[in-house]
Amino acid sequence: MSGHRAERPNVIVVFTDQQRWDSTGVHGNPLDLTPTFDRVARSGTHAVQAVTPQPVCAPARAAIQTGQYPTTTGCFRNGIPLPEDCRTLADHFGGAGYATGYIGKWHLSDTEPVPRDQRGGYQSWLGANVLEFTSDAYRVVVFDDDGEPVMLPGYRSDALFDAAIRFVGDHADPAGGSVDDKQAAEGQDGEERQPFFLFCSLIEPHHQNETDSYPAPTGYEERYQGRWLPPDLATLAAAEDTTVHRHIGGYYGQIRRVDEGFGRLLDALRSMDQLDNTIIAFTSDHGCHFKTRNSEYKRSCHDGSVRVPMALSGPGFDGGRRIDRPVSTIDLPPTLLDAAGLDVPPQMQGRSMLPLLAEPDGEAAADWPQEAFIQVSESVVGRAVRTSRWKYFVTAPDADPWHAASSDRYVEAELYDLDHDPYELDNLIGLPSHREIADELCERLLERMVEAGEEKPVIDRHPAGAMAGQRRVDPHVHGSSRAPRRFGHQPRRG
Repeated sequence: MSGHRAERPNVIVVFTDQQRWDSTGVHGNPLDLTPTFDRVARSGTHAVQAVTPQPVCAPARAAIQTGQYPTTTGCFRNGIPLPEDCRTLADHFGGAGYATGYIGKWHLSDTEPVPRDQRGGYQSWLGANVLEFTSDAYRVVVFDDDGEPVMLPGYRSDALFDAAIRFVGDHADPAGGSVDDKQAAEGQDGEERQPFFLFCSLIEPHHQNETDSYPAPTGYEERYQGRWLPPDLATLAAAEDTTVHRHIGGYYGQIRRVDEGFGRLLDALRSMDQLDNTIIAFTSDHGCHFKTRNSEYKRSCHDGSVRVPMALSGPGFDGGRRIDRPVSTIDLPPTLLDAAGLDVPPQMQGRSMLPLLAEPDGEAAADWPQEAFIQVSESVVGRAVRTSRWKYFVTAPDADPWHAASSDRYVEAELYDLDHDPYELDNLIGLPSHREIADELCERLLERMVEAGEEKPVIDRHPAGAMAGQRRVDPHVHGSSRAPRRFGHQPRRG
């Protein structure tokens, strides 16, 4: 029986840390790690080519809270608090009458516990700035509204999902939404039930910093150790300084337990008759390449570092739909506001994805950029664009990646053909056969940098290399950033 619903949906974001896209079954992982996520992706909306705008924790988190690029907020690396004048998802939902809550890792403050004025406007708080420093797998310490430490029982991701379920229970419609008496489904004095916006930010499958380990629940690491590896990790794991074989079992075990907790959250919503009236978004801040690309786990342009799982369900997203073009997690904030019927602020630099669902071949979809824009910091000062087929990356050799948010000069560093080399094992930059496509991608990258508010830099060409056998690329046939659509359609703008 379906009862009366509040006109405005609840909204929940489940946010993992350092989760690769290909840890999920819908992306081909054969180990059945994510049956809950896979079900949501298949029955809801699956953003197939989702990437982060910044493969570093704090910048990625600033972007998903504000819908702005890290160079816009100033949070271009870890250790820079989110400016108090930045408007967040909590500010926008709270201003529209939502009850807002944050649970888990924040990483946008400069102190622990996070003071109230650095919590991004969230009304209810149960979190830690750097959760991997205040807790470990079975000792979970967070801080409450008053900044007092709270120890949560259970394995860490379980403990945070338990807290999320308690939040939902505290804010769910007391009538359960299943009665026919409208007055019973409303608050006192006939007021509409207050909807809620909850951001549940997990630490898993991030490593435990002080031990450089991936502590899975008891018995879970053993299930997955020594089993399937993505081709990039399988190829690059032989290097002495990589940690693939040592850590993959724990990493996979963490992901499996997160997925089980995600399933419990959905079950709780269903039991309170709130599932059909709740928009749920699941994604991650960035991926993990296990030190196969640099001396860290992320901070590179490769899909192992920047590509993430993303699926949405609930009002506006059900029906088994796919967005099979590059989108960014910076597009999630405007999408959630739009789906809840709220205005998207003009200062947001992401775009609502709803037009891609409403009219996949419509004008708005035709105007959608054919590439995602990525900023990289800490390892290098870098910039990238990723189309469905190509990845183009430049770095600033004269810039200090810890102190410089951007540069006035970059040099071409990497180019990958994702159609034929999806795990980016063959760097094509500098090949004469790929000069034209590199030039087109360079032009588009410059445009995206300026659109993001950066000064237009100079990008130096990579020195030409030798011809690679019979390679020859016609970008207008094989899908550059500006390739015309087939069957007589006009080229897409942007």
